[in-house]
Amino acid sequence: MITQKDISKSISFNDYFQLVENLAKQGETTGENQNEALINYTKLNFSRMKRLIKTTPISEEVISTVECLNDKLTWIILTESWCGDAAQNIPVFAKIAEANPNINLRILLRDQNIDLMNQYLTNGGQAIPKLICVDENLNELGTWGPRPQFLQDWLKKEKENPTMEMSDLKKEFQIWYTKDKGQTLQHEMVLLMQAWEKKECFSI
Repeated sequence: MITQKDISKSISFNDYFQLVENLAKQGETTGENQNEALINYTKLNFSRMKRLIKTTPISEEVISTVECLNDKLTWIILTESWCGDAAQNIPVFAKIAEANPNINLRILLRDQNIDLMNQYLTNGGQAIPKLICVDENLNELGTWGPRPQFLQDWLKKEKENPTMEMSDLKKEFQIWYTKDKGQTLQHEMVLLMQAWEKKECFSI
């Protein structure tokens, strides 16, 4: 459950982007584990986010949907700078929120908010990114995460019947993200926003 305290200590997407940029320049990462692999992922993820902000087209479906939303919403995202799925999806969330000032996008680092993270596990794991949507009274409307459903289903199949190493699967995921250009996530969010809000204008 999201509280006002959670929102108060969260940061904006712009501040998060600046944080990741600074960490990449300094050769650091979020979290206590400052190993070389996570540091390199943070550097790579900054480049990914920077590119996605510039190149992700917002669909007409998203525009027509967010124009229908006139209630104040807060989207809290739990993440870490080294997470590849987060780097691919958070900029898309930012573009959607940018299209509607009623959506307040806020970021929390997972490892600094474990108690909250443990309320939003995926199959028992602390998978990120995790988005939680609340209204202005902090009533929870729904969640998303940690990746588009197509990739989540793919991961499940690979865990049940492995056909490749997990490192190779992660590479395949990144190739998929590059080709998809955030369009699958946008469609998923349109369906979720319509389910969460149930506005009459969605059907017009």
